[in-house]
Amino acid sequence: MPELQLAVIDVKPGASLESQSGLQMLRPRIFGAFMAPPGPKKVAAIVMHPTSNFMGHYLIGPLAERGVCCMGLNSRYMGNDTLLLMERAIQDLGAGVKHLRAMGYEKVMLIGNSGGAALSSFYQAQAERLTATHFPDGDPTHLHADDLPPVDGIALCAAHLGRSRLLRDWIDPSVTDEHDVLSVDPELDMYDARHRMPYSAEFLARFQGAQKARLDRIEQWALGRLEQLRATPGAPRDQAFIVYRTHADPRCVDLSLDPNDRAPGSVWGDARQVNYSANAMGRTTSLTAFLSQWSSRSQADGPTNLARTGCPKLLLTYTADQSTFPSTRDAWLQAGGTTIRNVDIMGGNHYLAGQPHLVPKAADAIAEFAHAL
Repeated sequence: MPELQLAVIDVKPGASLESQSGLQMLRPRIFGAFMAPPGPKKVAAIVMHPTSNFMGHYLIGPLAERGVCCMGLNSRYMGNDTLLLMERAIQDLGAGVKHLRAMGYEKVMLIGNSGGAALSSFYQAQAERLTATHFPDGDPTHLHADDLPPVDGIALCAAHLGRSRLLRDWIDPSVTDEHDVLSVDPELDMYDARHRMPYSAEFLARFQGAQKARLDRIEQWALGRLEQLRATPGAPRDQAFIVYRTHADPRCVDLSLDPNDRAPGSVWGDARQVNYSANAMGRTTSLTAFLSQWSSRSQADGPTNLARTGCPKLLLTYTADQSTFPSTRDAWLQAGGTTIRNVDIMGGNHYLAGQPHLVPKAADAIAEFAHAL
């Protein structure tokens, strides 16, 4: 087994006070862990998520054993997406790609696992044709083509469609007061026992309409507040806020919806408990980060970006995943067209947690794809 090695990569400075670390602000760096198999430097992969720590990712060792150098790379936002800008995250990913190219690897590919799928798709779309010249708030991104060298292939596994779609599917429409985590309209509360499963088509239609309405209200408030701040002399250019209850997807509890092999619940445990927790998807954010990640103005939609790419693509569908479903698979396959193929990892949950026998199956499929690039 090759040894795990540390990668320390300098990156360009980002937004003001995007980190509480003065060192990170004055000398911004990202960190990765990789295993390099012996022999010629043929192909390397990066597995990266916008915020999750992937330096201990389960594919690093198995891919190295199969002749693929694999780096688990962290963005500058590792562990905290409060100020995360997707446009800056792809710049970090580009720094990782350049690092592997400089090490001498002939081919470099991306592995988009979970939330890394939309990140990888956004990266390659911009690498092939740069259009993200401005953030959704209107400020310039200062991205350059040199920041984003194209890769040779993308493998997606347990792949979310993107943060804006995720929040649209997960936000709790029963919140009646954005400043009170306990406020609830029981008529729209999927966790209220009066709404029996399987949920009726009428309830689901009302529920999804109210989800969109709540998300639209938050987005319009964020845009208006940002305009107000920037028109006020001496005011800050951004502010933080809280979005309560962001884990209310009926598919978590009603297994008749978008059916696969999953068990009831969330990938984090009891879905209702996650919904009310102090820390969850999109819970604490800023105006600019909300627009970049979670809003309809986000430029980081997974399938939209994947459809713009021309490189070979592989999709691994974990069939017992509690947060990606058959409709998720279908959206990726439609976006990938003739350049993508799907491999089912039967019985796989979202993280292959407690399923060590399935990790080699995923690694085999990705290594075969990598060596064919």
